[in-house]
Amino acid sequence: ELKSCLNLLKVKYQIKDEIPTYCFSQIGFSDLKKIVKIKPKLNYHKFDDWFNDENIILDDEDILFLKNLIDNNIFYLENYKEEDLKVKFITPILNRINFVNIDKEIRDFYDENLFYQTEQFILNGEADFVVAKGYFFSEQPYFFIQEFKKSKVAKDPEPQLLAELIAAIELNSFTTIKGAFIIGAIWNFVLLEKLGTNKYQYFVSRNYDSTDLEKLKSIYKNLLFVKNEIFGYDMESS
Repeated sequence: ELKSCLNLLKVKYQIKDEIPTYCFSQIGFSDLKKIVKIKPKLNYHKFDDWFNDENIILDDEDILFLKNLIDNNIFYLENYKEEDLKVKFITPILNRINFVNIDKEIRDFYDENLFYQTEQFILNGEADFVVAKGYFFSEQPYFFIQEFKKSKVAKDPEPQLLAELIAAIELNSFTTIKGAFIIGAIWNFVLLEKLGTNKYQYFVSRNYDSTDLEKLKSIYKNLLFVKNEIFGYDMESS
C-alpha cells in the first residue's frame, strides 16, 4: 500500500526519486523525526481559551441530539468498522456543527488531497476531514480531524494528524494550528506551534470519551469554538 501510494504521487507531481516522500496515511513518529524537529509538551492550560469559552452555550435541542446519538450507537460503537464509526457517529456531529459558509468560501472536506514540498522532503496524501477555504477543493486548510479508527493500531492517527498540521501551518504561514484525532470513542484535541524552520512543538488534550454525555457536550463546544474562530479569522483576513 505504501509503495503504491508513493508511486502515484511521483507520477502525479513529477517528484524526483531523491526527495523523500511521505504519505499521511502511512507516516509514523519515526518518519516525522527524520524530517523535522518536533516535540510533545504537557501543558493542559494551553487549551484554556479554546475549551472554556463562556459564550458557547448548547441549547436543549443540541443536548437532546447528543444524548440520542449516544443512545443509538453506544452498544455498537467499539465494534464499528471505520466507515460505520464515521457515518453513524462522527459525521452527524460535524454536519450539525455546519462548517459551511458560502459567502466566506469555507466548507468541510472529506478525503481531501494535501501536498507540501520542501527541498528536503514531501508530505502528501488525503486528509480524513479538513475545514478549509475553497468552494470545490481545499485552498487554505484551517482545521483537521484524523482519523476515524476503531482502535489504535499500526496506523496511529496522531503522527498522521501532526504531519497534516505541519503541512498546513507552512502552506498558510501560520504559527499555530488546531486539530483533533479520534480513536474509537475517544477524542483528543491538538495544538501545533511553529518554533522555527522545520521545528515544532505540540500539545495533546486530555481524553474525551464521546460515550459520556458531558464529555460529548464538551467535544461539541470545542468544535463550535473552532467554527467561530475560522469564520472570524477569515473575516479579519479578507
